[in-house]
Amino acid sequence: MPFKGLKIIELASVLAGPMVGTFFAELGAEVLKVENSRTKGDITRQWKLGNEPKERTYSAYYCAANWGKSSIMADLSKADDRAKIYDLARDADVVIANFKAGAAEKLGMDYAAFKKVNLSIIYGQITGFGDGNSRPAFDVVLQAEAGFMYMNGTPDGPPVKMPVALIDLLAAHQLKEGLLVALYQRLKTGEGAFVSVSLIEAAIASLANQATNWLMAKHIPQRMGSLHPNIAPYGDMFGTKDEKQLVLAVGNDKQFTQLCKVLGASALAENALFATSMERVKHRALLAEKLAELVVGFERDDLIEQLTMAQVPVGAIRNMEEVFELAVAKEMILRETGEDGVVTERVRTVVFRFS
Repeated sequence: MPFKGLKIIELASVLAGPMVGTFFAELGAEVLKVENSRTKGDITRQWKLGNEPKERTYSAYYCAANWGKSSIMADLSKADDRAKIYDLARDADVVIANFKAGAAEKLGMDYAAFKKVNLSIIYGQITGFGDGNSRPAFDVVLQAEAGFMYMNGTPDGPPVKMPVALIDLLAAHQLKEGLLVALYQRLKTGEGAFVSVSLIEAAIASLANQATNWLMAKHIPQRMGSLHPNIAPYGDMFGTKDEKQLVLAVGNDKQFTQLCKVLGASALAENALFATSMERVKHRALLAEKLAELVVGFERDDLIEQLTMAQVPVGAIRNMEEVFELAVAKEMILRETGEDGVVTERVRTVVFRFS
């Protein structure tokens, strides 16, 4: 394991910070999660679904972001508990924190405090709206502020948030990268570092083509459901003969020609209204109608097989049960025995391979 021997102290709760800790744990690091004893631990321990056992001291949500860690309860407002954390930090490599603005300094859990006991320590923090900004920052707030909600949803519907805490996950990836850079730098210099990531910057950095559509073409992205502003048919969903659904992601003229061929409608690819990507975008509604009439004549799995053989991007629209029927998903399940002896499950965060 590449991080065997690396020691991490996690002073983080909810999702973004804990996902960073889990990343290092999956790669062999020793991760010590410090939880607030006054709140009976990470707040997500209480975020239970209606069908989860009330007596259990953790939720499925908590399990999603915490794997392979040792956990201790501490009240950081007490000098004795703070002293214990400082002792643990003397030989630690990384601290992960996501305190509210000013709280780390008030509790003596900021970078300056840890640097006094360990000059080479690397301190990584996640904030909501930047250093010193005390504005509360839950994920849906950031999805709204960074433009994601405005773009997401159907044309006749309201703005919609992503069904996962996307901005938290994006910020977690940013902090992972920053910490890895800091660890690399320490190998060369022996010096520690302070790494800070804000949710708002992580969100804006991930706007990608939607940002450049505005910056370069002054186009404000509108709600289009799953459709793509630059390509068609891309994100278009269709029902099949067996009353299932699939989605198409046709990115170029060759793929569109192959799609029409598989559907038994090669002439459609030669129609001037659909012959090029730009024309298909202009006439996407009419094109979707014609494709729907063709797709409904096929069984979903049979059509996906034929389109895949023809190198046409297509996907089955799956619910969560169907996702974990996939072999690749089954291989990604991480199991761990919980505090009550129950085997818990979540998906691993590390999916890269190297040798």
